[in-house]
Amino acid sequence: MKIVLVAGGPADELPNLASWPDAAFIGVDAGTVRLLDEDIKPDAAVGDFDSVSDAEFKKIEELFPNLVRAASEKDETDTELALEKAMSYQPEIVIITGVTGGRLDHYMSALHAIYSYQKKYAETRFFLINHKNRIRFLSPGHHTVRHDERYRFISFYSFAEEVKGLTLKSFKYEVENESVPFGSTRFISNELTDEGTVSFTAGSCVMIESAD
Repeated sequence: MKIVLVAGGPADELPNLASWPDAAFIGVDAGTVRLLDEDIKPDAAVGDFDSVSDAEFKKIEELFPNLVRAASEKDETDTELALEKAMSYQPEIVIITGVTGGRLDHYMSALHAIYSYQKKYAETRFFLINHKNRIRFLSPGHHTVRHDERYRFISFYSFAEEVKGLTLKSFKYEVENESVPFGSTRFISNELTDEGTVSFTAGSCVMIESAD
């Protein structure tokens, strides 16, 4: 099952939500309004809804009469609450969008939350996607990456832990058994024409695929 979480970031940052016709959608705070504006009825809505108007919240309540509005002052972010809701569906894929534009602290918070959930739920694949980028966390091991016309450039960074033994095969720039320390920008803007492999022995690697 595929779950798409749509948060309330700027609408021009969103990817084409129609790309996932088979997905279940969860509105995150004002992201619920974004979905309704796209004529997509969400399967669930989560958050404190402090970013919506009274009229918008009334419309959301009409869709979800048993909606429990989260407290504005809480330990978890709305994105974390939505991730927890998403996992109740036992999904194979979770896509998070609407979190990269606007406030950078919200973006960093979402990125760290996704990292935490990917570590906790290793069998589920988590993607952070906007209109030009796709971000995912890779665990140690061997990964196959296929060329995607939507994302020409592929970059690799360490996240939380130094990446050790990084090997890239069939990429424009191949490397073997390299380390990626935190703060390194050496592995930015690689390219792939067909199918390549990414492998590493230890650490946590974030892979960013970008349109331009």
